[in-house]
Amino acid sequence: MVLTLGLFFIEMRNLVLQIKNMNHKISIRFFNDREVRAFWDEKNDKWWFSIVDIVAAITDSPRPRVYWGTLKNRLKKQNNELYSKCIQLKLVSLDGKKYATDCFSQDDVIAALKIIPSKKSKEFIDWFVYSDNSLDGKSKTKAYALFESSLIDSIEVGTTKGLQQIHAYLFGGLYDFAGQIRQKNISKNGFQFAMAQYLENTLKQIEQMPEDTFEQIVDKYVEMNVAHPFMEGNGRSVRIWLDLILKKRLKKCVDWSRIGKKDYIDAMKHSSINSKKIKNLLKKALTSKINNREMFMKGIDYSYYYEEED
Repeated sequence: MVLTLGLFFIEMRNLVLQIKNMNHKISIRFFNDREVRAFWDEKNDKWWFSIVDIVAAITDSPRPRVYWGTLKNRLKKQNNELYSKCIQLKLVSLDGKKYATDCFSQDDVIAALKIIPSKKSKEFIDWFVYSDNSLDGKSKTKAYALFESSLIDSIEVGTTKGLQQIHAYLFGGLYDFAGQIRQKNISKNGFQFAMAQYLENTLKQIEQMPEDTFEQIVDKYVEMNVAHPFMEGNGRSVRIWLDLILKKRLKKCVDWSRIGKKDYIDAMKHSSINSKKIKNLLKKALTSKINNREMFMKGIDYSYYYEEED
């Protein structure tokens, strides 16, 4: 029994080392607008989730880390096998630093939830088991892969063709119109986007807009958003398009995790009339971490989060 337990902990230690040494893939999921950090274990083909984030999301505890620490000690005293399945991974916190964080694999999250008294547990489980095989889930997976794809270096920056390349990559095989400029008029929440009959000329004019300064680049971004060249998937594609322009021209990109969903949507709604709000939001969120894989992944998480219906 002692030998078996010893071998178990050796295996767990080796697993942690394997995870720490592999290329990191951090993802942020959103439950009722609360962040739940996840870590992809490529070798074992599974996600690990921050239990502290889960506690924060489903309880009213002002100190979720302490709350979880108490529960964890209880598991240890009870010799509960769930205790041994919890491992620590270094995840980025709100202050930008990495801290050792207790995590459970996707296989053990449900069991962990059963020891956390909360009326939100069932709602969280329903959200947690939602399949990533949805259209958005598949597109998001492709967006993650774009960072490692050779395509990202061949995308035309600041052009309509470049935007079409991004859209085709994200939605190829998911929409039959992936990468194709729309031929129909569309509107959202009463706002009419550029008329289809004038769209070709509109896109040519946007393409010719200067992109030498931050203000010019955001003006171009706003105009492309108003044009809305595709039937679906515009926001997700145009935000990547914007970051590529910022990267090329200013050696910057946007840390989208610093921009709240409500603030972003509100600023974009007013941008066609007054772009001051969106410029202020984007300027405060600029970062020079243009080649940082984690920054890119985090940006994708927030970009897709902005599109989720409330």
